[in-house]
Amino acid sequence: MRKLNQSILGGDEELQDNLLDEPEGFCSLSPLQRIYGFAACLVASVVCIFLSLIVFVKPIKFAVLFTFGNMLAVGSTGFLIGPSQQIRMMLDPVRIYATAIYVGCVVFALICALWIHNVVLTIIAIVSEICALIWYSLSYIPFARRVVSDMMIRFFGTEM
Repeated sequence: MRKLNQSILGGDEELQDNLLDEPEGFCSLSPLQRIYGFAACLVASVVCIFLSLIVFVKPIKFAVLFTFGNMLAVGSTGFLIGPSQQIRMMLDPVRIYATAIYVGCVVFALICALWIHNVVLTIIAIVSEICALIWYSLSYIPFARRVVSDMMIRFFGTEM
């Protein structure tokens, strides 16, 4: 708390630059608090995804619940490794395109569900969101995207 007060009152210039990077910084949590935050986000994610399956016949409600569930699941890992590390890993050159496509699909799904209210576009957006989430998740497993690409070429004659 002392460091937060110093940064607000302007006491330490270097502290302001590294507030998110320091373990004792503004966003620091104890290991137990990190696990609780991760578990809470993950449980909320599972609940949203389960509820989305209940309203599966209404694509717009399904899209909203499913998308929020996915965002909570991806965000839950931020509790374990910290928000700045999560963002650095998402913007890593290996997965920057997968992250951009996933975020774009999430935004597209929410726009289709909340503003456009078009069932067909919402279904297309959700299918693309699922594919983007799979591709994004594969970016964390060494050589997984290469194996999937090789399998797609072998089975369907096309590359992902």
